[in-house]
Amino acid sequence: MGMGVKQLVVGLVPYAAMVAVQCVQVGITTLSKAAISQGATPLILAVYADAIASLILLPLSFFLNRKNRPPLTFALLCKVFILSLIGITLMQICVYTGVSFSSPTLVSATNNLIPAFTFLLAVIFRFFFFFIFVVFYFLIILLSSS
Repeated sequence: MGMGVKQLVVGLVPYAAMVAVQCVQVGITTLSKAAISQGATPLILAVYADAIASLILLPLSFFLNRKNRPPLTFALLCKVFILSLIGITLMQICVYTGVSFSSPTLVSATNNLIPAFTFLLAVIFRFFFFFIFVVFYFLIILLSSS
């Protein structure tokens, strides 16, 4: 009987983690709306969020992955910087700007729709590129036969 309960609890951990992440995201969105209402700008909020994340994650990654860490080259640092600037920071600025114009409830709801939008865009672009491939294929056939 004890093993069954332990397996049940271990099986529920991923679901509890997903609920916790959603609660933290709603809390951060609500706090950012309060900060924006008091006069903070989305750029400043993104800088503070990235600075706090760096202060927490850099020491953890340094100490936990000390033995199997790849060498930090200049090219790798440039790639990480560009990826973080274009990916995370730009997304944060857009989210904070959206929060400033709407409510945290709307931002939290649209955050859950991102996988659905990604799937729809993937389907649309797959058919679009397939259509372009077919058109070019037939053009090549027509041009080569004449």
